[in-house]
Amino acid sequence: KFGHARVPARFANRFLGRWVSTQRSLYRKIQNGAPSASITKEQIQLLDNIGFDWSICNTEIWKTRYDELVSYATEFGNA
Repeated sequence: KFGHARVPARFANRFLGRWVSTQRSLYRKIQNGAPSASITKEQIQLLDNIGFDWSICNTEIWKTRYDELVSYATEFGNA
């Protein structure tokens, strides 16, 4: 439907968004040398096979947080 496997953490299906965010977090831990029993090499390979994006571009995250801050400032009058 979307043409990619870059599910944001705040996707409409919050369960999928949360799960994807967790997979990215576990992957980062493994990349930084921390052992993890929660995600296996096989699971990483399965996600790689479908084009899973292990990191969302920081500019996308920044823009999302900025938009949230603008909404907050509009609603409450300060940031």
